[in-house]
Amino acid sequence: MTDEPDGVLSAVGPRLRALRRRRETTLTELSAATGISTSTLSRLESGTRRPTLELLLPLARAHGVSLDELVDAPPTGDPRVTLRPVEHHGLTMLPLTRRPGGIQAYKLVMHPQARSREPDPQSHEGYEWFYVLDGRLRLVLGDHDVVLVPGEAAEFDTRTPHWFAPADDEPVELLVLFGRQGQRAHLRARPRAATHRVG
Repeated sequence: MTDEPDGVLSAVGPRLRALRRRRETTLTELSAATGISTSTLSRLESGTRRPTLELLLPLARAHGVSLDELVDAPPTGDPRVTLRPVEHHGLTMLPLTRRPGGIQAYKLVMHPQARSREPDPQSHEGYEWFYVLDGRLRLVLGDHDVVLVPGEAAEFDTRTPHWFAPADDEPVELLVLFGRQGQRAHLRARPRAATHRVG
């Protein structure tokens, strides 16, 4: 997020507060839904805590909006999606959708330094699907530990502890779909390579 203008970041707090109040949700309820402490949520809304990708992703899911809507102006009705990448700790996330709620699509580039090589599985509400465009991705999901290559996909309930990162010293490019509250992403046609259904 360091490349984002300060003016854009300063608008995130009021937008988060407005979204929470519109949904009539308390900080305590939002904390339970996202795993973010109430004090951190309060500081984010007041602008005294700088937003990061790790904080904004669960908040976007909880509020039913795209990540782009949290860091950009509201949609104008123009069908073209403004692709504004978000960069943080070796991750580059490019929003591909901006429709509130439902499934959100992103292109994700993970550089080797994005995460520790030691798996640290996490869980949260939702459903996730991704397709490897380039590079090799290591996925740890429950008792499974697999490597996906270009042309392979995986989908899983994110309540199952999971972790993924580049399998070697090369970056990985992914097409990622995030679903809320167990919504599943169904493919109309599977790629020619194997599709991994794990979980």
